[in-house]
Amino acid sequence: MKPAPLAVVVACATLAFTPLFARQTPSPMPAPATPSAPPPQGQARGATQRPDEGAVRDANGAVVGFTKTAEIPGTPWRIHDAGRPHPRMVTPGATPADAPSDAIVLFDGKDLSKWVKESDPTKPAPWPVRDGYFETGAGSGSIMTREKFGDIQLHLEFSTPSPGRGASQDRGNSGIKFMDKYELQILDSYQNITYADGQAGAIYGEYPPLVNPVKKPGEWQVYDVVFEAPKFKDTTLVAPAYITAFLNGVAIQIRRPVMGPTSPTMTPHQYTAHDAELPLMLQDHAHPVRFRNVWVRRLAGYDQPEKQ
Repeated sequence: MKPAPLAVVVACATLAFTPLFARQTPSPMPAPATPSAPPPQGQARGATQRPDEGAVRDANGAVVGFTKTAEIPGTPWRIHDAGRPHPRMVTPGATPADAPSDAIVLFDGKDLSKWVKESDPTKPAPWPVRDGYFETGAGSGSIMTREKFGDIQLHLEFSTPSPGRGASQDRGNSGIKFMDKYELQILDSYQNITYADGQAGAIYGEYPPLVNPVKKPGEWQVYDVVFEAPKFKDTTLVAPAYITAFLNGVAIQIRRPVMGPTSPTMTPHQYTAHDAELPLMLQDHAHPVRFRNVWVRRLAGYDQPEKQ
């Protein structure tokens, strides 16, 4: 074979060592994309546009409700309904123990003018008032409020005698009777055994408390209670009473349905129709139990009309 000319060999070698991308024909540059329209004000780029919820705005443009959202089952309202009434304002006390602005103070540390003798409401409450507290009359009889109540929130502070004396029910015994019928027990239950449904925090004769958070005799203890009165239609029970209670800040009863007036022990507790509002009663069991800082709030239903 005749050798190739030197010029041809050099040309082939040059082609072999030329990088591949240098031998490719350059592609034309793509045309710049047409800018997309900006999203509506308040909507992030790429976000799906929300359906019309019927937003209602105040004078400053802030959304304060809606008119086209889904309905809340069992109510006349929609989710975030612009027409739903706002709760009224209540000024809380300086501490959780202090009465809020809508409370009815039943004992202010001075007198028992808001109370009467239970067995004879024409007579004043006979219990003694001392240095900012009052004490059971130790045999003078129970007392009850002049005013009548239905659904309420109750705050009450009490102290059982110190040193503790007696045993079981004969030791620092008193009680709160809502509507003069439905009892939440007061008792010195510090290292004092009695029947479970009769110790401090029990709905008497029905439910023991969830736990026993009592303090030592002589120390001040705190009840915070929500009582829902029973509801009747004529003589028929529509809804029982309910009690939710905290003792010394600890939940002890959580909306327990009361079976009826709690005094009977030989027959089941059962309801008899009564007035929608009745007095609140404190029991005298001949033990010098002390009380202070007693107040209640009347409880109305949800979604009450706003006052203009």
